[in-house]
Amino acid sequence: MRNTMKTSTNLIHTLPVDAQTGAISVPIYQTSTFVQEAPGINKGFDYSRSNNPTRKALEDLISSLEGGSGGFAFSSGLAAVDAVVKLLEAEDEVVAVDDIYGGTFRLYSFIYEKFGIKVKFVDTTYPVNVAEAITDKTKFVWLETPTNPTLKVSDIEAIAKIAHNNDALLVVDNTFASPIGQQPISLGADIVVHSATKYLAGHSDVIAGAVVTATKELGDRIKFVQNATGAVLGPFDSWLTIRGIETLELRLKKQSDNALQVAEWLERQPEIAEVYYPGLKSNAGHELAKKQQTYFGGVLSFRFVSDIADSATIFVCSTSLFQLAESLGGVKSLLCHPAAMTHKSTPPEVRRAAGVADSLVRLSCGIEDAEDLIKDLQTALKAVSSREVESVKIGWK
Repeated sequence: MRNTMKTSTNLIHTLPVDAQTGAISVPIYQTSTFVQEAPGINKGFDYSRSNNPTRKALEDLISSLEGGSGGFAFSSGLAAVDAVVKLLEAEDEVVAVDDIYGGTFRLYSFIYEKFGIKVKFVDTTYPVNVAEAITDKTKFVWLETPTNPTLKVSDIEAIAKIAHNNDALLVVDNTFASPIGQQPISLGADIVVHSATKYLAGHSDVIAGAVVTATKELGDRIKFVQNATGAVLGPFDSWLTIRGIETLELRLKKQSDNALQVAEWLERQPEIAEVYYPGLKSNAGHELAKKQQTYFGGVLSFRFVSDIADSATIFVCSTSLFQLAESLGGVKSLLCHPAAMTHKSTPPEVRRAAGVADSLVRLSCGIEDAEDLIKDLQTALKAVSSREVESVKIGWK
């Protein structure tokens, strides 16, 4: 249970001062193995795949932030997702959000489907869809909320009840909201996953993933998978992620403020058909997001009135402050064209049915000045209107 300190204070002081040296920064234990006093008798560490003091400090921090029983750090967000999926067995079923991250879709559809795991993709913004899709073989309900990339918001508490009433676990990908912005376990989730590359680390300098479990029993199962398969986060990357988390709330507040200003500006532009951001009062998920999120986050998406890929391609190649790149959540603003980038491995008909239009552009607002970001987007909109852009390469079909 959380103590009575404010979140920002609790975040900073969850990290202990090093007992041996007094170092205020968590030491980087860059070692593969640990000397033992006798066989099986050690100081809690024997081999860094199994456990490492720097990684443990990160895992304890993430668990504390999410209000969980245990935390586990992995070599990437997809490695974290993969560890959770490994709790399933052949013939198990999953009910998953239809607007799902392309990498997770690829993992389920092209890796685990051949091992007999079946996934049903539904629009989870309507809990009834989840209830209708569940069978006695369903073991997971898998949510992203907000989703990537259309920022759909699902009712975690309501869907947790549906899952538990049907003996299924609720897994929530909390990457977009972060543990500062949303607490899925407090709303009934059993497992939370993160691409820690994004908001947790926050500086576009590390690849990392995290899993937090609500119970020790689930934690023990994830720990077994982590140790058995070995996709662990190294000590230096663990330290980088810790350093990023120390400023998480400061960053997220600024990024959310920027995203709201950008979203409100985009809504007024005649070239834009729709803006996807739960912070907008016009957004279908706004009231629910206000209820279950502390911040609306720094990511938003939009699509053009002329729903053709060329418009998005020209736009993303015409900004200067928003850098064209995969990923999100860093201090520098990024943008991407999901149909050609993050969701390229999702079949076009599946992607479009989930609302990921050919002209959809995803923005990740950094901590720059909002006025400068809007001017940058204005320049890109003019390029789309005039079609005046040099050497645009449309590399997708």
